[in-house]
Amino acid sequence: MAWLSRLFGQTPSTAPASSTASEDVPLERQGLNGEYDQNGLAKRVAATFDLYTELQDIETVWVAQTGSTVVLKGKVTSPALQAKLIEVAGMVKGATAVSADDLIIEA
Repeated sequence: MAWLSRLFGQTPSTAPASSTASEDVPLERQGLNGEYDQNGLAKRVAATFDLYTELQDIETVWVAQTGSTVVLKGKVTSPALQAKLIEVAGMVKGATAVSADDLIIEA
């Protein structure tokens, strides 16, 4: 199941139609199409995870945000997978940090 759909019940095709990012909306609050969204950064991280084949089938990790910090929680099967999630989340525009303190490696 896709990250965006699993976590937020949304797919890019059902996202709001606006495609212009507003300069008045902080990056961490910009949704998939630039609209204001309280969980905008977390949704954009989830949508980005959907682009990576090796991350697509993970159903034991959740994405949230605290301001501009991406918060990853749950379980992964390897340190390499944990590192990839952190790396990709940190690349999303507007993310200033990634907290993975609650992301447990469990074989």
